[in-house]
Order: sequence, then structure tokens, then C-alpha cells
Amino acid sequence: MKTFNKILIDIKGKIGYLTINQPKALNALDSEVLQELNEALTEIQNNADIQVVIVTGAGEKAFVAGANIKEMSQKTPIEGMTFSELGNHVFSKLSNLKQPTIAAVNGFALGGGSELALACDIRIASETMKIGQPEVALGIIPGFGGTQRLSRLVGVAKAKELIFTGKNIKADEAEKIGLVNKVVAPEELMTEAETLANQILKNAPFAVQQSKVVIDKGLELPLDHALTLEADTFGLCFATEDQTEGMSAFIEKRSSKFKGQ
Repeated sequence: MKTFNKILIDIKGKIGYLTINQPKALNALDSEVLQELNEALTEIQNNADIQVVIVTGAGEKAFVAGANIKEMSQKTPIEGMTFSELGNHVFSKLSNLKQPTIAAVNGFALGGGSELALACDIRIASETMKIGQPEVALGIIPGFGGTQRLSRLVGVAKAKELIFTGKNIKADEAEKIGLVNKVVAPEELMTEAETLANQILKNAPFAVQQSKVVIDKGLELPLDHALTLEADTFGLCFATEDQTEGMSAFIEKRSSKFKGQ
């Protein structure tokens, strides 16, 4: 894998670790970070050895404390739109990865940091996490998908409350409203994320990946169309070796040995 300046990629077994590595800047997102993320996500998407991705931030204070305000402050309207388009492109790329993604959210996850977590499939939070979309206090709106992903996750009314007020919420409240899946002690965060990743890895990779596709695409379709998509994909699974193996193992009362085929 390529070496980057501001992010880290590590692979352990079938888990890929994607870390924003600017702890002194609280892992703030700038144009360089976004460009590096864009390249890294292409490498991850094309790496058949990676079956689950864990996204986190370096250090103990922040997952990602937001976008780089100094960089944004001097932008023209056109430059602001271009920056938002870049962030949306990168975070949509993350959201659309074939691999399931788990955000291990340590510390502050504000603005772009919240949006980075929202672009992942599952969010595990440290008890120290504070998350929010404070952009309106800066005279702007969330620009990397926050207005759309947050409302889809927690509902329109709650998303409007969080975005209109710009308030940050703690981990327990985020769990209560469904913004994060689970809250754990800081020292348990990565272990919990890895435990979840390994639970996913026990299953047929193609089936897991197609489940992600059908859930995400189905949310944007009328129910009858979404059910047709589900039926089509359900049938497609019967063309795989893993379906044969999984059902044979069940009947024979043994552990499955999936090959991702």
C-alpha cells in the first residue's frame, strides 16, 4: 500500500485500518487529507485481501475535530462549492466501498469529523466522544453530507435540531438517538471495533457486501422496487460457491469455510 503524509493505512489479516494521522491538529480535514483519503479508498476498494475497514483518528483527543477553518476562511463562493464537492466525493466513495466500514470514534467528531463517521456503515464510540455539526456558528452549513446522512440516520426533526443549534452531544445521547451503535470505555474502543469486524468476517464476503448494497440502494427506492432488488440479489447469491458451502456446512453441522467466491 502507498505511504501517505497525513493518513495511515495498515492491514492486519482481513481488516484494513484507515487512520487520520494529524493528532497535533486534532486530525483536521484539509484539502491534502481529502486527496489522500481519495487515493487510499481506491486502493482499499481494489484490495481483495481487505474485507472490513476500521476508520479512526490518531491520538486520544479527536477522531476528526472538523475541517481546517483557516484554509476555508479565505475561500470564494466557487472555491467553497468546490471544497464541498471534494469532501462529498470522498465521503461518498467511503460510503460506497464494497467492504463494510466501522468508525471507531475517539474524542471529538465535529463537522467534517461527524460527517466522516456518518459515511461509515457502523459507529462505535468512546465514552469521551463529542459529536456535532457546528457549521452554522461559522456562517456555513454542513458541506460533506451532514444535512443528508444525519437526517437519514436519526430522522429529519432530530437532524434539524442538531444542525440548527450547532450543539455537540455526548456519546450516551448519540447512542440514545441511534447516531452511534455502541459506546465503550476509551481503552476498549479498538478492541470492540475489531471484535465486531471479526464477527462480520465469519460470514460469506459476497453476501455481506451485497447486503450492504441492497440496504443502501433500497433506502432510495420505493418499497416495491427495493423488494425486487432484494429478490434479484438473493437469487444471485445462489450462483456463488459460498452459498453452497454455507448451506452444506449448516446441514452437516460444521463450521463454514468461505472463500469469497
